[in-house]
Amino acid sequence: MAGHSHWANIQHKKGITDAKRGRLWSKLSRAIIIAARNGGGDPVMNLKLRYAIDKARAVSMPKDNIERAIKRGIGETDGQTFDEINYEGFGPAGIAILVDILTDNRARTNGEVRKIFERGGGNMGGAGCVGYLFERKGIITIDASLADEDALLDMILDAGAEDLRRVDGVFEIRCEPGDFSAVQEALAKGKIVPNSADVTSLAKTTVDAPDIETALKVLKLVENIDDHDDVQNVYHNMNMTDEIIAAASK
Repeated sequence: MAGHSHWANIQHKKGITDAKRGRLWSKLSRAIIIAARNGGGDPVMNLKLRYAIDKARAVSMPKDNIERAIKRGIGETDGQTFDEINYEGFGPAGIAILVDILTDNRARTNGEVRKIFERGGGNMGGAGCVGYLFERKGIITIDASLADEDALLDMILDAGAEDLRRVDGVFEIRCEPGDFSAVQEALAKGKIVPNSADVTSLAKTTVDAPDIETALKVLKLVENIDDHDDVQNVYHNMNMTDEIIAAASK
């Protein structure tokens, strides 16, 4: 949990400072299109769409862009058709990597992502080769100065949360995907604004890299995969030790 949160924060900061906003908006637009296509254009009734809109708003995506993506998803405007798929594979030292993809050309994306794996010292595997090592969970992080721990615990448990942990000044909330919206609503009623909130894939168990150099190669591969336009999310099962986090933050 702690490693997941810390690395997510590092990635978030890098994403802002690297000025990749346009590419990020494109990825989020795809997520909104898929969510609206599969569940309708009402975010109140379509939780997946609500999550996608919330993520878009969190990175200041313009309202017009969001509305345009919703319209494309429900078929009010013409546009590309995207497929939602997963790629699975291994990085250096056999670290498991799971990739969420939205693409309008499976063959092209498969070839390009496969090359990224190979150039980074890894390889793509078949469906199911690492997926069983991960589970879907809602993760919400909150600045610990914003809430009393006992009061926060009562609030989120009533909403369906599984766990609350405090790590280095940050509360981490964990819940099932189906309870994610209820926990968010409970926090909103309590006027608590999260640092981050997402439904993500978490490794059931983590694996230690043999050394820092290998760990950084894994993270570089993960970053390069994430930079691909068709990639929505990348997950790995490497144990994010304090040493690795410090080295990756430089």
